[in-house]
Amino acid sequence: MGDQTQDLLPDIRHTLVMNAPISKVWEAVSTSEGIAAWFMPNDFQPIEGHQFEINAGPFGMSPCKVVEIQSPNRMAFEWGKDWKITCELVDLDGKTEFTIIHSGWNANTVTEFGQPHTIVRGIMDLGWNGIIDALRKYVEA
Repeated sequence: MGDQTQDLLPDIRHTLVMNAPISKVWEAVSTSEGIAAWFMPNDFQPIEGHQFEINAGPFGMSPCKVVEIQSPNRMAFEWGKDWKITCELVDLDGKTEFTIIHSGWNANTVTEFGQPHTIVRGIMDLGWNGIIDALRKYVEA
């Protein structure tokens, strides 16, 4: 077995400035209805330790757990067995800088669906572009 730290892959990280106040973006990333509007159906609650599921469509129900809530700047949850999703918000005087960080990638790990992280990471990296664009459209509407 290789050294685990050497096998880590870089986090996926995307940052976008949204033309919406931080309160509106926070609402979109810290409520079940908000998350469903741009990501996936879920039973999220903004409570640290809350276990919830997201409906990943063809991949079925995915178990998650809220690990951090710092209104209105930071929300993080564990997704499945390997990943952590962190949303960071910065107030830019009426606009909001939004960063999503998808961490937990390891070259030697396969997902619950039998796909290697090395392949899934590239797919998800592209996928987040569309997902955060959907978030931007939702909060700017």
